[in-house]
Amino acid sequence: MHLRGYGVHSRGQSLNCTGIEASRRKPDATPPAGSVIIHRFTFKSLFFILLGAFRLKRVVLVAIGFVLMSMSLLSFQSCGSSSSKTTPPSRLTNRVLAAQGVTSTFTGGGLVFIDGMDDTLARVSELSAGSSPGLMAMSPTRNLLAAFDAFSNGVYTVNTVTESSVGRVQLLAPTSSIVVPTAGQVGYAAVPTASMSGFAFLGAVEVLDLTGSVTTTIGVSNAQTVVANPGGSQLLVFSNDSNSVTVLSPLNAVPPVDTSCQSAPNSVCTIVTGFDRPVNAVISTNGTTAYILNCGAECGGTQASVQTLDLASLTVGTPVPVDGATFAFLPGGSSSTLYVAGNSLTNNSCTGQKTAATKCGRLSTIDLGSMSVTSTIAITDGYHDHMDMSVNGQLYIGSHNCTNIGDVNNPSGEVRGCLTILNTTNNTVIVPPDNGDVNGLQSFTTRNIEYVAEGGALRVYDTTKNILLINTDVPLGTINVVGYVGDVKAIDFF
Repeated sequence: MHLRGYGVHSRGQSLNCTGIEASRRKPDATPPAGSVIIHRFTFKSLFFILLGAFRLKRVVLVAIGFVLMSMSLLSFQSCGSSSSKTTPPSRLTNRVLAAQGVTSTFTGGGLVFIDGMDDTLARVSELSAGSSPGLMAMSPTRNLLAAFDAFSNGVYTVNTVTESSVGRVQLLAPTSSIVVPTAGQVGYAAVPTASMSGFAFLGAVEVLDLTGSVTTTIGVSNAQTVVANPGGSQLLVFSNDSNSVTVLSPLNAVPPVDTSCQSAPNSVCTIVTGFDRPVNAVISTNGTTAYILNCGAECGGTQASVQTLDLASLTVGTPVPVDGATFAFLPGGSSSTLYVAGNSLTNNSCTGQKTAATKCGRLSTIDLGSMSVTSTIAITDGYHDHMDMSVNGQLYIGSHNCTNIGDVNNPSGEVRGCLTILNTTNNTVIVPPDNGDVNGLQSFTTRNIEYVAEGGALRVYDTTKNILLINTDVPLGTINVVGYVGDVKAIDFF
């Protein structure tokens, strides 16, 4: 496979307690600077020969040898003890999990460990998550990871501390939206085609005991997407075919089937109107404000926009029109810039890009202080549903069902897919030469690297140049995961 656009970088060495590179060092390699090699103690060593020359008594030799050997043993014990307290069973400290779907008889599917230090497959057994795992959701503290298996409609949960299975929950139907809002073993899944006995409509939010059961099914017609506030006391549910947002207080729901939304408002369910085909939201870090994304014309409505929703009073703000709004990203910290991606049915030219694509999507930046649009940029089309920013300010934007051009495996002329990169420092756009849907994005706080799951492959991008990282570990810029990569998540903070 030939991939265009790459750079060459050396990777830093990682040393273990003996001073040997932890990843893979050649047997004849020169020890890294600052490492310590303790040679085997033998009675032929120069130390003991010199002692013999001075004719020390045997008891002195034994005593000295005992002291030296004891010190060496304590040193190694101390190293091992310290390591066991700070590393998980796999002994990896920079862990990434990729959802690996089965594509042949050579793989049964599961969650594959990747060493995020050198971008290689770890020699660790994969974790069970069905045969077709894709969508993954993490708890805020990253102690729990939930993965949805499209083949069985099951949600598999992993305890990342012990690297072991927590349980499997069977959903009523497929989902494309799961949240795990706290470190506790509770999650929520939006299931748009869930069928409940006695109900004329389809759709629900299922409350998941991640150890193995659905505790409550809350009926919400055509529930497509669920977003949780910090702490999980409020859920925003979007149905794509309505002009309202359903606000749930799931802790008040009554099992096994809660019908509160049929008689809202009440202590469980409130339906807030005044939107234009809302499909998603970003909630502020303090949990007080939700920025609602109105899909507008792209989803059968009128005008795409961003609208505030006060989560205490459920008061709706004035819409800020944009070209498209299906997904948004709010950088952490004190950032006041919201990035919003979507498509316009009218303003969809690819002006400024040399491409055979006849239409492009749009990325808008909104100043949250003034609630005004500050810029609009052409990006790849498709339904935008992924966004992530690298530590050095490169915004990666992904979609699915986009216009693919060329063949990355046999490149000739333009190659284009569903990934766009915005350099936020100078507002320039890069469309990498790749094909396929973007299924996952993962950046790191200590590396200028972005993992991109696109077209079933797991790419490694150097975010200083926004090209594929090429070195001895990833010679083609791709981590060689067997099977279709449906998502990627870092389970350590690094």
